[in-house]
Amino acid sequence: MVITGECFCGEVKYRIDGKLHDARSCHCSRCRKAFSSQASAYALVKPAEFSWQAGEGLLTSYVGKHGFGLQFCSQCGSTLTGVFNAQVHGVTLGCVNGDPEVVLSRHIYVGSKASWELIAEGVPQYKEGPPEA
Repeated sequence: MVITGECFCGEVKYRIDGKLHDARSCHCSRCRKAFSSQASAYALVKPAEFSWQAGEGLLTSYVGKHGFGLQFCSQCGSTLTGVFNAQVHGVTLGCVNGDPEVVLSRHIYVGSKASWELIAEGVPQYKEGPPEA
């Protein structure tokens, strides 16, 4: 399976030669700020299956003290990937083109979700991280 994605302005593009897995939505206050949204929807990817196709020079990274971070387009601001120890480990689902054939398997950190957010029923919710985290 080939999955492609790109930022809002279309200058930064990536390709995944494989499948996404472990899709989830995080509702913590940090994700709300990082994504300017009620939550972040993302899925994990095997680093060896991910490659930048265009615009890599436009990427800006923010990495926190624990080695986790984000990469985003410096031109339009779209958050594209999650990184850990300088390797891409996940992609934001909003920047994926087409149907990545993945569904959200869980909502995490709903204990700190925004007071105005309503989460649809039918997908497991965890007050903090999932039990296996």
